[in-house]
Amino acid sequence: MMRTLILGGARSGKSSYAEKLAIESGKEVVYIATASASDSEMAERIRHHRASRPAEWITVEEPLALGNQLLRWSAPERLILVDCLTLWLGNLLFSSGEQYPDVGNITLPPLFHEQQDMLASALTRCSSDVILVSNEVGMGIMPIGAISRCFMDEQGRLNQAMAALCDRAVLVAAGLPLVLKGAPC
Repeated sequence: MMRTLILGGARSGKSSYAEKLAIESGKEVVYIATASASDSEMAERIRHHRASRPAEWITVEEPLALGNQLLRWSAPERLILVDCLTLWLGNLLFSSGEQYPDVGNITLPPLFHEQQDMLASALTRCSSDVILVSNEVGMGIMPIGAISRCFMDEQGRLNQAMAALCDRAVLVAAGLPLVLKGAPC
């Protein structure tokens, strides 16, 4: 079982690279999509992604219980591709309809850490190859607003935790992969 974390910025080519690896694996692919159609622009993005995936892939849409889905679809003959941890983290952050203050300390909903712990546990128990796609959001300027800074910090922590559990970590920039950990892809 190979665990791969693929990081990159917006439009870096990380999802395309992950999909290429999934196709090249020759395994049955289960694609777990974490996006939610919260507005018409996002709904169009989801529609475009659905249409661009190979028809034979199994698509599972799961905005919150990612660890449960990893275990549900786990099988040695499968590769599970999760796209993406960044949207999933945002879903968790706003899972209870919280209104966060512009300044001050942020109290995260209980589901936030519960589901992250569940993902880490499931990743270690899953019998499939797994590819996780995530954004590297901390490479720019410090964002304005407490919730934006909290999200950036939590995304960095999640990426570090997943990289520690994965056999391989790859940074994609301008469509070019740079292996940070493990064997070349």
